Amino acid sequence: MRRIFRLVSKIAPTDSTVLLIGESGTGKELIARSIHLQSRRAEGPFIAVNMAAVPETLIESELFGYQRGAFTGAQGERRGLVEGADGGTLFLDEVGDMPLATQVNLLRTLESGEVRRLGENVTRVVDVRVIAATHHDLLADVAIGRFRQDLYYRLNVVQIVLPPLRERPEDIGLLASFFLDRFAARAGRSGLHFTPEAASLLERYDFPGNVRELENAIEHAVAVADGPAIGPADLPMALSAQRQLEASASAAVASAAPPPGIGSPRETWSLAEVEKEHIERVLRHHRGNTTSAAAQLGISRTTLWRKLRAYGLKRRAG
Repeated sequence: MRRIFRLVSKIAPTDSTVLLIGESGTGKELIARSIHLQSRRAEGPFIAVNMAAVPETLIESELFGYQRGAFTGAQGERRGLVEGADGGTLFLDEVGDMPLATQVNLLRTLESGEVRRLGENVTRVVDVRVIAATHHDLLADVAIGRFRQDLYYRLNVVQIVLPPLRERPEDIGLLASFFLDRFAARAGRSGLHFTPEAASLLERYDFPGNVRELENAIEHAVAVADGPAIGPADLPMALSAQRQLEASASAAVASAAPPPGIGSPRETWSLAEVEKEHIERVLRHHRGNTTSAAAQLGISRTTLWRKLRAYGLKRRAG
């Protein structure tokens, strides 16, 4: 993330088009806003539009505007979002969901700096920086004809890939504290803090919904917590379910283990040796799949990789 922030500070003063790639909830719009606020366009508008949220029949008129009579129901004239972003930044979220016909018109605008409203022959000059974002593999979409190759290369001047939260677990504690301070201030509740158990549970959870899911989890906890200490029971059901699974898994391992007897070799093992053997067994069970193995172990995939390196283990254990 520090590398990403350094890149943002470098490209923000330019007018280069940026393509943000990452899973839903990884903070693509926050990065787009950061680029805008650090640019010479900071005083201009920041217009964000989610392509997946606009009906296909309305995308053209939303982006490029229309003249009276351009289509049924067009009673007056209206400028589109591209014109609205003149002098500023246009953020096209989920650009991979844009229809092919709209892609043609967007490419024309990017190349010429001009926009033409529906039903109008006059072109209007606009000064807009475009930042696009997607969770799609656009090159794969290009290969099957779902996304224009020329538009892909026009958008992909600077590419920033945002890693999912499960690949940067060291950020979870910092982000959780930030969100806790924010929601505690909104609720007028001072002194809120996480118990060690809650903090540990947050750091072990994979957060498939990424930063957005973490933010929602902390808002939920602040809303339901009775006292100043936020414990595991105050966190959403998904995290509580993981805690129960971990407890069940630990109980199953304990019940499956042979009773310790005198002379049992494991009695002399260190905790690290026990952990190493258990990781090897889990990896064999999942045939080297680190994502599945990490999920069973209750740790992030990054943490598992670190342990593999520390113990000198290979993914294909055994």
